Amino acid sequence: AEKAGKWSVPIPKVRAVADDEMFRVQASGKRKKKAWKRVVTKITFVDPTFTRKPPKYERFIRPSGLRMKKAHVTHPELKATFCLDILGVKKNPSSAMYTSLGVITKGTVIEVNVSELGLVTTTGRVVWGKFAQVTNNPELDGCINAVLLV
Repeated sequence: AEKAGKWSVPIPKVRAVADDEMFRVQASGKRKKKAWKRVVTKITFVDPTFTRKPPKYERFIRPSGLRMKKAHVTHPELKATFCLDILGVKKNPSSAMYTSLGVITKGTVIEVNVSELGLVTTTGRVVWGKFAQVTNNPELDGCINAVLLV
């Protein structure tokens, strides 16, 4: 099976997402001649402290309607699902650029806040963030479903 760090992931192979499916060209300028801007058409995670660049200098626009903060994460051993906060996007298998943009597609490994689950390490410290792999197509369902990597 495919490994993400030291975990074996539930979905090893995912369909690669092409750039023309991921982005829409936004023409700008008085005569709509400039075409270097791209609008992300998939679900993204944007850090809560993120502030946008001025529109003139923004190459990739992540629409606020497509931004997600929470994910439905299933714990494989407990067989229970929790609605957890997303902390970040660890790896999007389609491309490294999608990882840095925070795009979430099927098979993406995200980091979720598991502090309310009360998981503790062997030394007794409370676990804060854990990785989970997205199991659905969020742009079709309107929510993020994931499986915790344990």
